Amino acid sequence: MTDAISYNNVHNLFKLNGFHLNRNDLCRVAYSFIKEGEEFEKAFGDFILDWFDAKPYLEMNTSGTTGTPKVIRIEKQAMVNSAIATGDFFDLKPGDKALHCLPTKYIAGKMMFVRSFILGLDIDFVAPSSHPLLDNNCKYDFVAMVPLQAQNSLSELENVKKVIIGGAKVNNVLEKALSKLKTKVYETYGMTETITHIAAKQVGAEAFSVLPNVKIAMDDRNCLVIDAPKISKGSIVTNDLVALIGENQFVFLGRMDNIINSGGIKLIPEKIEAKLSHKIHARFFVAGLQDIDLGEKLALIIEGEEQVLEDTIFEGLDKYEKPKEIFYVAKFTETENGKIKRKEIVEGI
Repeated sequence: MTDAISYNNVHNLFKLNGFHLNRNDLCRVAYSFIKEGEEFEKAFGDFILDWFDAKPYLEMNTSGTTGTPKVIRIEKQAMVNSAIATGDFFDLKPGDKALHCLPTKYIAGKMMFVRSFILGLDIDFVAPSSHPLLDNNCKYDFVAMVPLQAQNSLSELENVKKVIIGGAKVNNVLEKALSKLKTKVYETYGMTETITHIAAKQVGAEAFSVLPNVKIAMDDRNCLVIDAPKISKGSIVTNDLVALIGENQFVFLGRMDNIINSGGIKLIPEKIEAKLSHKIHARFFVAGLQDIDLGEKLALIIEGEEQVLEDTIFEGLDKYEKPKEIFYVAKFTETENGKIKRKEIVEGI
């Protein structure tokens, strides 16, 4: 099926903000946006003109998830294949109503458009904001968000059938709130190199399931290795520690980069954070701080004003998982996607 659909195709049921548009129409709208549109519309215009030019690829900046940020080339046909895999996994059909509320300059925003004109979605394109569904009573079949947008849209998500959340991890507080909704909400796993997500799980589930035509394995570090020949020519080796469940599922354990070596004991911050997530109601994370005796000592960093913590919050932690120090930071710095900038925050302590 994927071989028959070219990146030059625009599905005849595709709509943008209520209007049927073909390839020529899209290019005209793109020129108009670049000339007199708002910033988010200009980004759309640039993407559309790049998409329909003579080159079979796009150049994009990686986030640095799998190493140092760099510019990579992604084949347009691979993006089409990714869009079709998403459509199959989430059962998207031509004519389904979707909302685009992500920045188009990033891969997730670009892919929402590719899914739309390849799969024939009826898409509403709005400015990226932290409250994308505010004053919007439309009913949607499919919406992609970052966690902050989902957090701010809890009361409006009843108008959405399926939501995918990516860009940053869904914390336990948000996960609990989302699990109470009738809406089907999925957390996704992916990066620029994998053309957004290659796996997803419903909120509340432990394991991610891979999309069609994706194979997974572990390297000798117990980190995830991804083989997705329809979207990437070679294997993608990540720094994500995982546990494999069968051939098509994995549990994310934490980032290799975040591991703390405290007195020879290797600690996974994400594992400790999961144990504390129901006991600390502010945003927080644990990190390793330089220590003469231990090499690194475990520290708990909490967002907000200093508070008195009861000793019972550390019950259930192993001996070495109990923080040696607690710090408070008025406001965490974060990326546009809502990822906490751990290293930057720790350096400021």
